[in-house]
Amino acid sequence: MNSSEPQPDILRQVIANASDVSPGTQLRDLVPFVAGSRTFAVFAEHVEGTAEAKMPAALPCAPAAVLGVVCARGRMLTVLDPLALVGGEAHGWPRSLPCVIALRGDEQLALAAEESRDAITIAAVDIQRSTKSEADGVANVILGIARYGGEEITVLNVDQLFTAAVRRKERRRRRF
Repeated sequence: MNSSEPQPDILRQVIANASDVSPGTQLRDLVPFVAGSRTFAVFAEHVEGTAEAKMPAALPCAPAAVLGVVCARGRMLTVLDPLALVGGEAHGWPRSLPCVIALRGDEQLALAAEESRDAITIAAVDIQRSTKSEADGVANVILGIARYGGEEITVLNVDQLFTAAVRRKERRRRRF
């Protein structure tokens, strides 16, 4: 039974080492993609998959950020233009989208991309949080900026994509 005596020492050592690890060293997987001249990314846990060469069906009276709907992976997804979400101006997308990043969630959204890249892993502390005011709609969409391989990657907040896509200036209502 002498072999059981070192176990408490090992357990104490593991607990002591675990407390030395700072909570900010959490690693996050990102799925980067290119749209226009910018590189964007979303957290890998929000990505359902990717699809290539999809032709979105246009939606009448849709905001500039909504490119249309596509069928991908057995679901109808609303495709959003990431450049319009963060900059306000729509990108001149071809009729057939080169790549679509399908997102998980009840909102059934996808992001248009020219190119999808392999997932990368970065430390959570390496994402510089957005410092814009909360009143600015762009601040809600951009979670932060990450630098990886000498490239600046705009990390998007998936929870705010739909809200940002449909935001409009309220029109004056006609009074009767």
